[in-house]
Amino acid sequence: MKKVISVVGARPNFIKIAPVHKAFEAYRNSVTHLICHTGQHFDEKLSRIFFDDLEMPQPDFYLGVGSASHAEQTARIMIEFEKVLLDEKPDMIIVPGDVNSTMAASLVASKMGTGIAHIEAGLRSFDRTMPEEINRIVTDSLSDLLFVSEMSGMKNLSNEGISGDKVFFAGNVMIDSLVHYQPRFSRSHIHRKLGIEPGNYILTTFHRPANVDHREGLSKLVEFLNTCATYRNVIFAVHPRTDKMLKQYDLKDRFSKNVLLTEPLGYIEFLALIQKASLVVTDSGGIQEETTFLSVPCITIRDNTERPVTVSEGTNYLAGTQLKGVERLVEDILKGSAKKGKIPELWDGKTAERIVKIVVRHLNEG
Repeated sequence: MKKVISVVGARPNFIKIAPVHKAFEAYRNSVTHLICHTGQHFDEKLSRIFFDDLEMPQPDFYLGVGSASHAEQTARIMIEFEKVLLDEKPDMIIVPGDVNSTMAASLVASKMGTGIAHIEAGLRSFDRTMPEEINRIVTDSLSDLLFVSEMSGMKNLSNEGISGDKVFFAGNVMIDSLVHYQPRFSRSHIHRKLGIEPGNYILTTFHRPANVDHREGLSKLVEFLNTCATYRNVIFAVHPRTDKMLKQYDLKDRFSKNVLLTEPLGYIEFLALIQKASLVVTDSGGIQEETTFLSVPCITIRDNTERPVTVSEGTNYLAGTQLKGVERLVEDILKGSAKKGKIPELWDGKTAERIVKIVVRHLNEG
């Protein structure tokens, strides 16, 4: 029996590994697939609820590293994950995305001679002030198998000198989960629960340090959301990091009555809100992809994106961080000028099957 350990640590990781875990079921007689949860996201509603929503088994290993500085968190993951590798001696680890857990697990596995497969390889924002960009570059340089979600990733890896025989254009595994659970989130009662009218609201999320960690920027964000609320009701799903900063700067009571603040929502509920939104405004990476697949207009409050296909082919607008200009874009989209977009190549709900087939073939050849 071959053994594979997938490493998860944050919300997007769970969404990407759930379909991979299901795909390994077809190989249960030859491959044991285990899940290691690093505990990078310690908030229950950003962690446990996603295991429940995605019908994943409880993780086989839980490292419990919690929140800390980037260096400390990375070090803790490395120390604890090394113990797992020493005990389990897997043939390969699978790391999705670009969080600290992704890079830390890859560093440990590489030094121990364990194979590494990176899901969502090759994405680049070309902004090295973003910790995620460093994580992506390091992980890709160490990986034995690199699974790419959009064609920009193929070009980026080629430009970086990554051997083409390690790189596979597999499609977007996040879309596998979305396709699988679409019947469930289409039946969700979250709109009734929140007292909002489907199709007549703006959905927002913000968590990136550049947008929420400083008083001036966060104050402007509150003002921006209040302006958005003059066009439509706004649902603001508040990330724990953002909630902490709103409290620290005494900004929570400055929102308009038409801005509804919610706690972090589960995967199914949040997709239900995306699906029926007039517009989504965010600084998230994965939400750019989900809105593109669901044909919902999305404005990304960032100066760059590692997912350019969502802009060139999808429904996403890369709007920068000057919020006055974004206000005009919001107004234009709500007046009916949103682009239509299309679903990118291989975003078909079958990416995990392609990934697992290649992993198993690689293990058997090894």
